Amino acid sequence: MSGQGTGSFPTDERREIARGARAVIAYPDLGNKRLVNTRARLEEAVGLAAAIGIDVRETLDFRIRTARPGTLFGGGQIDQISAAIHAEEAELLIVDGPLSAIQQRNLEERLKVKVIDRTGLILEIFGERAATAEGRLQVELAHLDYQAGRLVRSWTHLERQRGGFGFLGGPGETQIESDRRMIRNRMAKLRKELEQVKKTRSLHRERRQKAPWPVIALVGYTNAGKSTLFNRLTGADVMAEDLLFATLDPTMRSVEIGGLEKAILSDTVGFVSDLPTELVAAFRATLEEVLSADLIIHVRDISHPDTRSQKQEVEDILATLGINSGLQNAGNIPIPIVEAWNKWDRLDPEERAAVTEFEKTVGPYQKVSALTGEGVERLSQLVSDILIAAHRMRSISIDMTDGQKLAWLHAHGKVASIKENGDQQVVNVRLSEKDWGRFLTL
Repeated sequence: MSGQGTGSFPTDERREIARGARAVIAYPDLGNKRLVNTRARLEEAVGLAAAIGIDVRETLDFRIRTARPGTLFGGGQIDQISAAIHAEEAELLIVDGPLSAIQQRNLEERLKVKVIDRTGLILEIFGERAATAEGRLQVELAHLDYQAGRLVRSWTHLERQRGGFGFLGGPGETQIESDRRMIRNRMAKLRKELEQVKKTRSLHRERRQKAPWPVIALVGYTNAGKSTLFNRLTGADVMAEDLLFATLDPTMRSVEIGGLEKAILSDTVGFVSDLPTELVAAFRATLEEVLSADLIIHVRDISHPDTRSQKQEVEDILATLGINSGLQNAGNIPIPIVEAWNKWDRLDPEERAAVTEFEKTVGPYQKVSALTGEGVERLSQLVSDILIAAHRMRSISIDMTDGQKLAWLHAHGKVASIKENGDQQVVNVRLSEKDWGRFLTL
């Protein structure tokens, strides 16, 4: 793998082939109790395919009572899939769920078309979208982790020069030879590079924490409108399209929000149901930005039929990062979460009443439309009020000669008064829990 860069994409020729591919999507319903709308799930799969230009000609869903170890689907179901593939002259079958390497290979042999599962599709999207060196490293690592278990497959490959995540574009320039060892070596190198990235990101976080401004992280299901809200709050021009995974690389901007003179707003990668574990692991350094936030805005597409299951998916991924059900980060400091019920403008009055009634028990929320601006100012004020309320007044005695601590308190808190008491000075200052903890370590 010598000569390969810090990450790579399919060649232009491969991408054109992928973008022209005709596909059939088959969703295996394995009894997901959380999912309430199969049609919405299929629409999401079509959206995922559209994100890299695949032409979906037909969608099918099958209730799988007993998964077949060799093919996942039953014989009759495979016949239906085969008929759809022939009728639509499809070149690709997308199984909207996980497939083992054996199932994938057997389906390809039975159907005589290329087959990818949901993980492969999401990895393909990430491979095309990652724009930064860090993003490319993360995607390549996730791809190799996924690919390592699929070396039995005849078309699995790595390219020497361009690397590539070519699930969709056919054989590369160099077929896998003895690549388990090569993949392990490449993954070890990528992990080392990502560890360096993590250290750099950690230094940046420490630098931000030394600043007196709170950090607000936007999280949410993909296509919930995070980037549109980010642009509305900051006046920035981050890519915001009706497209799944429009944002992959985290973006930060300073913003004046509510009663706060300045805050740092962070836009993060969108979450999705069945997000590949390889990607969660690879993007951990990026997602850990959320752990250092003073407040999280969970942007929800409240108009989506599966908005409640999407909310649970986001909370599950946050839990894997160390933010548990008590809304605490790894340092056991509570992180308040505010829900932004986005796309409120899409609901009619009856739907609005039903949603409000059903969601009454949630924590702080605000109904907004990031597109029109409705409710955004009230959301800003709510966020500001919560952050300001989190700052408690503390009475701190410090040595009269300790100018460094006094300067720190001025920089990180709101000093109300200073009184002399012998060789001590008593400082009444409003500090957040996080800053109070940091002051105790000085």
